[in-house]
Amino acid sequence: MSGMIRTVLIANRGEIVCRIVATCRAMGIRTVTVFAADDRDLPHAMAGDVNCLLAGDTLAATYLNIAQLVDIAKKTGADAIHPGYGFLSENAGFAEAMTNAGLIFIGPPASVISRMGDKAESRKLCESIGVPVVPGYHGDNQDATFLAKQAVTIGFPVLIKAAAGGGGKGMRVVEREQDVASALLSARSEAENAFGNGHLLMEKYLVKPRHIEVQVFSDTHGTHLHLFERDCSIQRRHQKIIEESPAPGLAEDTRKRLYEAALKITSHIGYVGAGTVEFIFDSRGEFYFLEMNTRLQVEHPVTEMVTGLDLVRMQIEVAEGKKLAITQADIKLKGHAVEARLYAEDTAKGFLPAPGKLTHFSLPHLPGVRCENGYRSDVTVSSRYDPMLAKIAAYGANRHEAVQSLLNALLQSCVGGVVTNRAFLMQVLINDAFADGKVSTDFINEHKDALFASLPADDDTAKLIAAYLLMGKAAAPQETPGGGSEYSAWTHDKLAGFR
Repeated sequence: MSGMIRTVLIANRGEIVCRIVATCRAMGIRTVTVFAADDRDLPHAMAGDVNCLLAGDTLAATYLNIAQLVDIAKKTGADAIHPGYGFLSENAGFAEAMTNAGLIFIGPPASVISRMGDKAESRKLCESIGVPVVPGYHGDNQDATFLAKQAVTIGFPVLIKAAAGGGGKGMRVVEREQDVASALLSARSEAENAFGNGHLLMEKYLVKPRHIEVQVFSDTHGTHLHLFERDCSIQRRHQKIIEESPAPGLAEDTRKRLYEAALKITSHIGYVGAGTVEFIFDSRGEFYFLEMNTRLQVEHPVTEMVTGLDLVRMQIEVAEGKKLAITQADIKLKGHAVEARLYAEDTAKGFLPAPGKLTHFSLPHLPGVRCENGYRSDVTVSSRYDPMLAKIAAYGANRHEAVQSLLNALLQSCVGGVVTNRAFLMQVLINDAFADGKVSTDFINEHKDALFASLPADDDTAKLIAAYLLMGKAAAPQETPGGGSEYSAWTHDKLAGFR
């Protein structure tokens, strides 16, 4: 279904709702937001032109209640649904229900969501068209004894993960044959609880890999574009916390092959809308298909900052049936952008969520900095939802400038009442290896002594970064072609007394 969209219901919560509302208002589109009773004081509950309380007191009864969302859409006169990310954004049944109700689903067709949402199926597809995949087993035989034998054949370490999964749930790394049985049991149980699907797949676990994804965009007229790549290697618990574009130290010929692989997938499946094709890089620099996210990503601001494009506007226009107004040649990458995810969590306790009441919450307004948040002062961070408080993204002419700008923004971000990962994020950003672009998904574990052993109290970190920025103004280091060794040495020398 296509046509002019006049009213959009945003089926989500938190900062992504406010971000979508902003673009809709710029386009003259009326918005409807929804909120659960325990979210009534959050910004998204008051962000729309119409704001509707969801009946029910559980996640399944509120934000995941498809029937209730359809009913609200009809009662408020919405003609389109934007799912945001998370929740129902990659639920093929939700997309199909919206279409059947006569609403425009701002996303790909349900058939494409279903096909790419199954990791085993998407892997088979990539193999069939010549896109490299990580060696492993992605078949239908789920017998535990059979899978244990497959693990031995693949070779340890092995990664077990849920076929319908995401966000690190249903995922286990197994180092020894004797641990396979218990890992299969726990991974299957977690997958069934999280996704209602216990199907597992197995892959060779790559040591110190990089996680690099390509932002893609397609319309209903057969146009398939890439919007360059993002490096999302800095992760905790298999979840991203720092993302940047472009990926540091990536050879141009590798970039070209990466983009070609991503577009080969989108053109083959007839993709529509915004999507992300994720790849994993081994120590040799070879890449393999990991998965495809058939939605907008949390980290989309860094792509918008380096391309000057509004991805939400593009999503809406494609959903209306319009042809993309740009060609591949029109899309230019300028400068560098880095994003950090600010969480209410205790890094010293394994990044455990730290819910509680926010006695104070304010984010800075700085040139080249973009803050998107779903909270304000005097509201409660609930244990029922993901504890991300905000995304803070910074732009610079080069990587060093972007990182320094992000550090300044984090320094000026004030959060009271709950424990956050703010100090930890800053420790990562000033780490020598990060400055040199030596990142991998094992970065936090590899540098845990430097990141955790001397992790200062929040006030002490603020002093450290203030000194860093002050000295930076007096003697700003120059970024080097190799990835920032001068920046690294300068950071080490000038901040030695603070560590």
